[in-house]
Amino acid sequence: MKIYLVGGAVRDALLGRPCGDRDWVVVGGTPEAMVAQGYTPVGKDFPVFLHPHSKEEYALARTERKSGHGYHGFTVHAAPSVTLEEDLARRDLTINAMAQDEHGHIVDPYGGQQDLANKLLRHVSEAFEEDPVRILRLARFAARFTDFDVADDTRRLMRKMVEQGEVDHLVPERVWQELSRGLMEARPSRMLDVLRDCGALARLLPEVDRLWGVPQRADYHPEVDTGVHLNMVLDMAAYLDTSLPVRYAALCHDLGKGTTPADVLPRHLGHEGRSVTLLREVSTRLRVPVECKELAEVVAREHGNIHRSDGLSAAALVRLLDRCDAFRKPDRFIQILQACECDARGRLTFESRPYPQKERLALALKLTQAVNTAEVSAQAMAEGHRGPAIGRAIAQAREQALLAQLPFWTTVAE
Repeated sequence: MKIYLVGGAVRDALLGRPCGDRDWVVVGGTPEAMVAQGYTPVGKDFPVFLHPHSKEEYALARTERKSGHGYHGFTVHAAPSVTLEEDLARRDLTINAMAQDEHGHIVDPYGGQQDLANKLLRHVSEAFEEDPVRILRLARFAARFTDFDVADDTRRLMRKMVEQGEVDHLVPERVWQELSRGLMEARPSRMLDVLRDCGALARLLPEVDRLWGVPQRADYHPEVDTGVHLNMVLDMAAYLDTSLPVRYAALCHDLGKGTTPADVLPRHLGHEGRSVTLLREVSTRLRVPVECKELAEVVAREHGNIHRSDGLSAAALVRLLDRCDAFRKPDRFIQILQACECDARGRLTFESRPYPQKERLALALKLTQAVNTAEVSAQAMAEGHRGPAIGRAIAQAREQALLAQLPFWTTVAE
């Protein structure tokens, strides 16, 4: 029985990058032998075991044969006779199909080291086309390894997979898993570019795909193309090291521009409402976590108002904070402002411009939070007010808090 370190840990060590989780493959082993040595079986679809001390995953060498559509459409064969080379052959990319033995020797039967040197993302074999998740994984790796290109033969293979309908069988959970991980990489735009190139984006996220080729007003968007703007916003979100909810909001903030009637372009009046409707459909279809979905909805609906907030009166600012649910969820409001900053700076020549709206609205929230709403409510009730009247009293107290601390927030025509 021989044990090898495999996959990403080997790749990252060769690249001089920090290694995350380590995966191991066991050649010549059996489930009985693993259990006898203290390993805990955890695999449902194939034999995987946890190390008795490190708790890292050890999988028996295996082969896979296509038996149906989608991620689960495989028959797995694990046996002591399966070789290391056969196990590595089932992996997605050559740079992920390398192993290292206990002496540090690299086993590289499919040219992974050469592709690392050439900065290429290349499939190991034609078996790549048997698993549509690999298209998403490759796109995610393109977002991580920003100076790597996709090999031409791999591009052609992915297009063939899309044309044959393989991506249509992907389950929502896997799409979201890979999409969310790709959004958190160094250049999320590269993930979208790869998916667009092979046609997968149009199948999986048509609401996003249709943004390319849609013009915008050049005075606000020198990059003009809405899809180009989206890519710039996503990369700005990565540059500012934002959270996943913020990056999902960036992805979905302008979806409505893809449905703007052609006769009113390049203006996009009302796109905010259309964006909310479309992103709800996307969130439901992909089973997006609630915190991502809710943040994205507020950003889609309010980003224009937040951009224009320097012209709002104290009363209008309080209403904006209320619509964003900032008083109940102040931390989420800061994330909303981050997403809006990404939108504002994700434009050609705007990348280094300041975004004072973020600091101004964060300060407005801080000042209005200082209002003792319990005291205001008690006073209003003592004066005989009830229901909505109490809410108006609280809003007025918050307006006064803004005006008292920042005189330049005067009442203006609304």
